[in-house]
Amino acid sequence: MTCCLNPDCQHPKNADDAEFCLSCGIKLIPLLRGRYRVMRPIGQGGFGKTYLAVDDDRLKAKCVIKQFSPQLQGTKSLEKAVQLFEQEAVRLYELGEHPQIPALLAYFEHDKRLYLVQQFIEGNTLLQEMAQNGVFIEQRIREVLAGILPILKFVHDHQVIHRDITPSNIIRRKFDNKLVLIDFGVAKLLSAETAAQPGTKIGTEGYAPIEQLRSGKAYPSSDIYSLGATCLFLMTQIKPEDLYDPLEGRWLWRERLGEKGRTMSEPIAQILDKMLKDLVSERYPSADAVMKDLRTALSRPPIAASRNTAAQPPAVAWPSQPPTGKQLNSQPNANQPNANQPNLSQPRVSNQPGLSGAPASRAPLSRQPVSGAQKWHCIHTLTGHSRWVTAVAISPDAQTIASGGLDDSIKLWERSTGILLRTLTGHHKPINCLSISPDGQTLVSGSDDDTIRLWQLADGKLLRTLTGHTRDVNSVVISTDGQLLASGSEDRTVRLWKLATGEALRSFSGLAGMVRSVALSPNGQFLVSGGLDNQIKLWSLKTNEPVRTLPNGHFNSVNAVVIAPDGKTLVSGSKDKTIKVWDLATATVVRTLSGHMDSVNAIALSSDGKLLVSGSSDTTIKLWNLETGNLIGTLTEHISAVNAVALAHDGRVLVSGSSDSKVKVWQLGL
Repeated sequence: MTCCLNPDCQHPKNADDAEFCLSCGIKLIPLLRGRYRVMRPIGQGGFGKTYLAVDDDRLKAKCVIKQFSPQLQGTKSLEKAVQLFEQEAVRLYELGEHPQIPALLAYFEHDKRLYLVQQFIEGNTLLQEMAQNGVFIEQRIREVLAGILPILKFVHDHQVIHRDITPSNIIRRKFDNKLVLIDFGVAKLLSAETAAQPGTKIGTEGYAPIEQLRSGKAYPSSDIYSLGATCLFLMTQIKPEDLYDPLEGRWLWRERLGEKGRTMSEPIAQILDKMLKDLVSERYPSADAVMKDLRTALSRPPIAASRNTAAQPPAVAWPSQPPTGKQLNSQPNANQPNANQPNLSQPRVSNQPGLSGAPASRAPLSRQPVSGAQKWHCIHTLTGHSRWVTAVAISPDAQTIASGGLDDSIKLWERSTGILLRTLTGHHKPINCLSISPDGQTLVSGSDDDTIRLWQLADGKLLRTLTGHTRDVNSVVISTDGQLLASGSEDRTVRLWKLATGEALRSFSGLAGMVRSVALSPNGQFLVSGGLDNQIKLWSLKTNEPVRTLPNGHFNSVNAVVIAPDGKTLVSGSKDKTIKVWDLATATVVRTLSGHMDSVNAIALSSDGKLLVSGSSDTTIKLWNLETGNLIGTLTEHISAVNAVALAHDGRVLVSGSSDSKVKVWQLGL
């Protein structure tokens, strides 16, 4: 079926072979922008239509296409509408790295109309869920708060206010039961200058706080208010505006629950009351502040549901920290149940990922005995970054550590003392990857600003800037002889450069998904790439042609690939929570390492190929014996997602970078 893209067409569905719409006569577009096959309309608003489509370039993955065609009069109104539509694209681009926010896939103009393509989230909104299963009992309210607050923290940390949190804008994703926050069409960029300034009066009645509706002002606490109002509606099935007594200036939700023979435990009730204060100054100022009280409240069991309460859907798992960089959601081929789903009605007896900012309980450094009674110890915690640390590297002599992150900076540290040596500035967007040449002379960085920069490690001098990629550079790797540099990007290409001169040698294209990681074989014969199409591809450096795609691999995006020093073994880490060890000669999986509870974001191998280190969004670092696949130990001192790991040449020093904005230096000792 071909769908007509004329927004005024009353019957847009047409046969596959039709050239013109049978209803309105407009020429049909089989593939929008040469790749998006529009299937059917799924919604319509004041600014245009929303369509369900499939992306032929991404294994026919479903996506959502928003078409901008507002029915507005007046230049100013139209300009404001265009501004909001473009703003949604910008916000999705900035926030799409979070696995519970739909990723922006494309934004373009066609036939004088603007189009926004974003990830399709299959599932029901909380409004639909309530209609099907009845009002939410306290257990479900706890889970909504625990699921959405970490997303809000992420959004607010990126200086964005959503401004339209309602039960219709939260979807429970079908394949993993996680809550996803959608519709950033009226989101606002927050800054010291704009937060308190009047703006567009916007929001949904009943859910938007008074500062939004009166003057258009918005703060992080404005979203917190809307989340609180959402919880009230889900508990009572009564519109929030009907739960407030303007004469007495108080909420009536307790009374309405009492009329139905239900109640709410006092700790959760007090949290909701504070979220819903009229005065901004009396409300929770941040998601972190709410989460702090919520942790205490979750240690107490909820009020039991009354017997006449409708059956509730299965509980969702406690949310984990979002991975970093461009780990956009790519839905797996099958639902994967979480065997470690916690019971929120019971006291928490150990540290759990999800509500960042809580002091991590000091679990043992390893959950299994470490052979030879040797253990890894954290010798330094480096705290110079202001935002997530997304990349780390260590020099061959293990004397210098490099780290980069979402604060757009690269920092060089002295390993032995933890002293900050210097900060390198030049990139104007986040740093995604770092690599140091085998001779220890050159540091290479890749960034969201589409460039690769080469620095002199000794003094931090910028040597050159490499351009050619058209999207974010997610991975850089230097060959073992120090001659070649390979880079992988969101533009779906891998590029090969001459490290000494920065000369562009060749480009490998035709990939179905954005590239997350690249690796070069020690013998210099082939290159490996992994990305958001869930695939691992091998390329010949002699013929520039693809050699093979590894079969029976991961069920979600491939975040990291590394080749063992002997050139015979490939290791890959994925968002599907697993690590796979491959025999390159036979292109088969030797073993699958399971144990992480969330996305595997980074892996590193020791120079002898025996020790494998993995970092995950479950906040842990795991140490594996690559030869046997046995878990040696687990390091648990980070309190947020571990985004990057690097091993020194001798395998006795480990560096990790995390979304807790910290770099940790670990040392193997007796």
